Amino acid sequence: MWIQVRTIDGKETRTVEDLSRLTKIETLRLKIQDIFHVSPEQQRLFYRGKQMEDGQTLFDYNVGLNDIVQLLVRSQADPPDSPASNNNGEAVSSSPPLDTRPSTSSSPGLLADPGIGVFKINELVDCRDISIGAWFEGTIERVTPGTKKQNIKTETAPTAGKVGRPSKRTNGKLESEPCLNSDIEEPSTSQKDSTENSKDGVTYHIKYEDYPENGVVEMNVEDVRPRARTVLRFEQLEVGQVVMVNYNLELPEERGFWYDAEITGLNHISRTKKEVRVKILLGGPCNVIGDCNLQFLDEIYRIEKPGAPPLSATDGPFKRKSGPECKHCKADPDAECRFCSCCVCGGKQDAHMQLLCDECNMAFHLYCLNPPLSTIPDDEDWYCPTCKNDTSEVVKAGEKLKTSKKKARMPSATNGSQRDWGKGMACVGRTKECTIVPSNHYGPVPGVPVGTTWKFRVQVSEAGVHRPHVGGIHGRSNDGSYSLVLAGGFEDEVDRGDEFTYTGSGGRDLSGNKRIGEHSFDQTLTHMNRALALNCDAPLNDKDGAESRNWRAGKPVRVIRSSKGRRISKYAPEEGNRYDGIYKVVKYWPEIGKCGFLVWRYLLRRDDVEPAPWTPEGIERSKKLGLRVQVRKAIPGRPATKKDEGGRGRRGRRDEPKSKRLKEGEAFELSEQQRSLIQQDQANKKVWDEALGFLVEGPNFLRKVEQIFMCVCCQELALQPVTTACQHNVCKVCMCVCSCRLCSFDFVSLS
Repeated sequence: MWIQVRTIDGKETRTVEDLSRLTKIETLRLKIQDIFHVSPEQQRLFYRGKQMEDGQTLFDYNVGLNDIVQLLVRSQADPPDSPASNNNGEAVSSSPPLDTRPSTSSSPGLLADPGIGVFKINELVDCRDISIGAWFEGTIERVTPGTKKQNIKTETAPTAGKVGRPSKRTNGKLESEPCLNSDIEEPSTSQKDSTENSKDGVTYHIKYEDYPENGVVEMNVEDVRPRARTVLRFEQLEVGQVVMVNYNLELPEERGFWYDAEITGLNHISRTKKEVRVKILLGGPCNVIGDCNLQFLDEIYRIEKPGAPPLSATDGPFKRKSGPECKHCKADPDAECRFCSCCVCGGKQDAHMQLLCDECNMAFHLYCLNPPLSTIPDDEDWYCPTCKNDTSEVVKAGEKLKTSKKKARMPSATNGSQRDWGKGMACVGRTKECTIVPSNHYGPVPGVPVGTTWKFRVQVSEAGVHRPHVGGIHGRSNDGSYSLVLAGGFEDEVDRGDEFTYTGSGGRDLSGNKRIGEHSFDQTLTHMNRALALNCDAPLNDKDGAESRNWRAGKPVRVIRSSKGRRISKYAPEEGNRYDGIYKVVKYWPEIGKCGFLVWRYLLRRDDVEPAPWTPEGIERSKKLGLRVQVRKAIPGRPATKKDEGGRGRRGRRDEPKSKRLKEGEAFELSEQQRSLIQQDQANKKVWDEALGFLVEGPNFLRKVEQIFMCVCCQELALQPVTTACQHNVCKVCMCVCSCRLCSFDFVSLS
């Protein structure tokens, strides 16, 4: 096998050949040294995000044929992969400690008289959360003198870190839009008033009424204003007026939080139906969400200016309706909910004993965990048992892979054999998959003429002619068989070319990693045997078999003859696996084979318009099409060998002029219906003209059609193609995207 080694910058890619899946990483380093001239000590190899270490094999990292391994050249001064440590052996973090951040809060012990500042202690106010720009009800707990740093207000955004509230309170995603509207000439009323009073030099200690778990938080004067109390009617609203409205940024049809908004439009549609359009102000002239339609027109509040009559709890609650914290229980304190409370018991008691997972954001009681916790952990990050990664399974840089239980149970790891089974094509997987036809396709595969020969079985699978890598029959027990491989696995099989007998599968002990074995029990008409029997045009009979009266009416089966069958059949190819066309099942029956056990026999007869590859007509056609044994290709740029060229040496077909090869080839013929449909497709006339130029190259015409009609979205042959206005072809199921993936043409503009 071979792999690709690419430098980390992607500038150089080379092929490393003559490898085995059991090749050690240190052996791979020596091969890379010969190609890239980099010493093994300077090599860092990466595959699928893992650093490859010495002592492991390519099989341990699941490296496949033609896969890419990245090479990072380590300089002599590079530090080791382990994290840096101090003299005491403790890990040193590159980020500054949290304690070194400057504190903007004033001393909590310095209390001020109730008379300082604009607001009074115990006064009901509205507080703005600077992270989302929404206003919440709060109460003044105390007022303290502020520092100079607290009185400085930048033009971009207020200083963060003063208002500490959990992120679950956010009902929408905040995205700051650039300030492009020229009609925003001055800030809102609250912003102007706060600017006028920003020099009072005090800090307000606020307690949220709806979120007491946050305790007391500090705020500047620009984020505090008197509690809104006056509801405005529709007749009192004016365009350009700034009011307080309820709006949900994520789900505009539902109730959300309270924001400042400037009215941009009033529409009195009917006596009962009115419309108010606003632009939401999120705390600055550049943080604006325009063209928002309000849902709650009877809950529009006037913004109170500083100096308004103060309100206290004795005057009333003055509470506004906000969106529920939980959409499942509607914030009912008596209802159990596993979404907003403990996800194990659903109880809302003991909120101070709940832990929030930093991954899934679900809550857990300390006593509901398994095992339960007695105290809250001191770790900054905490993860629930479901989200927590097992540290013993994490492979860090510089460490070897953990022992895999699955690979430890493999026969190759337990039998103690020293045989290198990692070479050859039997251990590799598909590098591509046939998407021209589905896996349950009956009949020939377009672009694969009779006589096509592949060197390895995996190539037959990649071409879509016979999908299984090892199995002899491909099918479904409730549908039928699509293809089979005639490899001469039974000595009593008879092959007459256009007609042959085939023996079903089963009856062998293939436990472990065995591929062949002696017969040890009877075969049954189940699984793949039943699938092949369904292709016969006769009622299914699992006891005596059946014979078709009209065998041509049966389902077609693609037949591939393997070179392994040369010992019993002269029609088998000398090398590789050859596609011999379409056969039909004439009859099937049970009998006792030479092995002494019951086996199921099938009689298949050829029914294909293309000549068989062993006939003179088939041999001549194969020469015209240039059909040779196809060898598994390496990456682009890999030099072709004599074996790849079919053993023709230096004077092979590469030296022949292109015009001569095209003249010898058989041109692809289009039916009248196909030509008529191509002429009707005027939207793709240009690409069809390009494709029709390849008709003289036979099967290459189909490859060209597959290339030019590739879906720009899924990069496969377009299924039920739709030609867009930008002249690109997209699958019908891929049209759910809003724009062309190739040129970003907006499909919405067409509607």
